[in-house]
Amino acid sequence: MTSVASTVVGVVGDLDPENPTHRFTCAALERLRLSFEWVPTDQVPEQAERRLGGYAGLWIAPASPYRSMDGALAAIRYARERGVPLVGT
Repeated sequence: MTSVASTVVGVVGDLDPENPTHRFTCAALERLRLSFEWVPTDQVPEQAERRLGGYAGLWIAPASPYRSMDGALAAIRYARERGVPLVGT
């Protein structure tokens, strides 16, 4: 289980600061005053519990060619099976 505070949202995706949608995602969460961390998709498949366990909710990042589609799908599965709030865009 990660040591992330329970009020932090995990944004599952591969952050690209040049991608406008990723910048807008960060800006929207900051405007809402939500704490968040990006979780790279290639870290999720074999480590879902460790990488996602401490987040209050998950947001599957928009506008991503994901490095690991399996990682994005594993995050969705993780949230559904455990009742973790999930936003998919």
